[in-house]
Amino acid sequence: CDGGDTGGHVPIVTEVWRLDGFEGPESVVYDSTEEGFYVSNINGNPTEKDGSGYISTVTKDGVLLERKWLDGLNAPKGMAVGGGTLLVADIDELLAIKLSDRSITRFVAPGAKFLNDVTVDAKGRVYVSDMMDDAVYRLEDGSFDLWLKSPELEAPNGLLAEPSRIVVGAWGVMTEGFATETPGHLKTISLADQSISSLGSGDPIGNIDGLEADVFGRYLATDWMSGKLYRILPSGEARLLLELDQGSADHTFVWDDNLVVIPMMLSGTLVAYNLEG
Repeated sequence: CDGGDTGGHVPIVTEVWRLDGFEGPESVVYDSTEEGFYVSNINGNPTEKDGSGYISTVTKDGVLLERKWLDGLNAPKGMAVGGGTLLVADIDELLAIKLSDRSITRFVAPGAKFLNDVTVDAKGRVYVSDMMDDAVYRLEDGSFDLWLKSPELEAPNGLLAEPSRIVVGAWGVMTEGFATETPGHLKTISLADQSISSLGSGDPIGNIDGLEADVFGRYLATDWMSGKLYRILPSGEARLLLELDQGSADHTFVWDDNLVVIPMMLSGTLVAYNLEG
């Protein structure tokens, strides 16, 4: 449901496993059917169509299955999985990869600059953020179109679909490159009328990358630039869970095990932590 438990004591965070050897890992997503992870590797410039990107597969226990489960991509970033399909944002395309045979259906987003994260709502509609253009695209009934564009989105990165809204992890208004004078916070987009609101006070939190819900309807968000993992309450209040290195990117959360898995983009590492409480 939208919202959830308003409690927010800081849990005990324990590292469970780590796996090295990735190349610019930007996103990890959990497939409950296969009980394993898909990891997107940019392996180069995040804006270049160089064909060097690929997807890796990893077991739930942190063992590498296939380093290049699928290669020949450009700069794959955020992902979502469902209905036997892996959905991947790749610069200006949404890739729908059939898990049974790894075949790809491509949906081009005309005018897109930097497609980043992917989420799917209860009706099966797919939303993709365009961080560099303050925009969100939507795939519905086979058509991939611009859904919303507004400077109020403040470089939208992480996306999370809820029953009546899309929660957005804003990077913040960028000044030069990826730098910001004021870091971002969580925002919401109404599915009914596309109105944009700040979650809570709108006080700055960080340059938000990954965004997931925990078992109590709170949010787990990474700050890429500062290297942090936050728990954010429905009130918008942020509580620091982990100090990490720069490059903490688009994580995933395994509900049954209270496990958060974070790709460390700059060090090429995937790290899993258990959150107790």
